[in-house]
Amino acid sequence: MKNTNQQTKPITGQIAYDPAFLSALEGLQSFVLETGADLDMAYDWVADQSNMNSFVNDSMAFSMFYDVFMDAQND
Repeated sequence: MKNTNQQTKPITGQIAYDPAFLSALEGLQSFVLETGADLDMAYDWVADQSNMNSFVNDSMAFSMFYDVFMDAQND
């Protein structure tokens, strides 16, 4: 049986350079400030805006997301 799960291994950096992902990160601070989004809601929003199911397996992308989210939380 063929494995259909495309993200079974951690990857680094591939998603972090995706233009849609970067665009979502640019809008993340406004989204968090306007909605009071928690981490889960912000993650779902970025994934939706990036048109992807998940980016948690890309450590570089997740780190970028987390840094932007925490900056927005501290504003």
